[in-house]
Amino acid sequence: MAFSSEAELCVIHALRVKGFVDTPAIVEVTGLLEPEVLGFLQAFKESEEVRHREGKMSGWMLTPQGRARGQAMVSAELKTAGNRDQVATAYQSFLAVNQGFLALCTDWQLRTVDGEQVVNDHADVAHDAAVIERLGEADAMVQPVCAALAEAFERFGDYGNRFSEALTKVRNGDHDWFTKPMIESYHTVWFELHENLLATLGIERANESAG
Repeated sequence: MAFSSEAELCVIHALRVKGFVDTPAIVEVTGLLEPEVLGFLQAFKESEEVRHREGKMSGWMLTPQGRARGQAMVSAELKTAGNRDQVATAYQSFLAVNQGFLALCTDWQLRTVDGEQVVNDHADVAHDAAVIERLGEADAMVQPVCAALAEAFERFGDYGNRFSEALTKVRNGDHDWFTKPMIESYHTVWFELHENLLATLGIERANESAG
């Protein structure tokens, strides 16, 4: 049975995974009620573990203290759950397809014309179709990783569906859902899954290759 995270951890961890996010998005990703989410955020703000930014784009972000506290909570949870090996195995499977996916994103954003790389204007339908086909292949490889993680922790439970939804939109011609930031594009979900794995295992992204 998948381990269920405490509500407080879900909120602070959502900020770690998403980086900068508004309250409705935290509510959606955690499945908690908005008053409960706001209560945790206010407490984190009072202890200087989160900051709230107002403006055209308003939202919450972790401070260094908040990141450290969140990491401590996630590390303690992993020890309590006793499933480090399960998550570590899934992480290695993810790494096995990560570089290929990043290359795929580059091929979506750029293409080679007369030996030079140029911004892909998506006028070459055959090129785009081939890249989308490869995205489907990448999806087939990452879905078992998502399933294994969902068996370990409930907070990993929705990644498979999020990938499927983004892939369907890309295949249906809404190409923003491939790599566009600030929406639930395939690349956005991939980045968040990667960050979730790093946080869960206590690995800093900058030190990943050295590990």
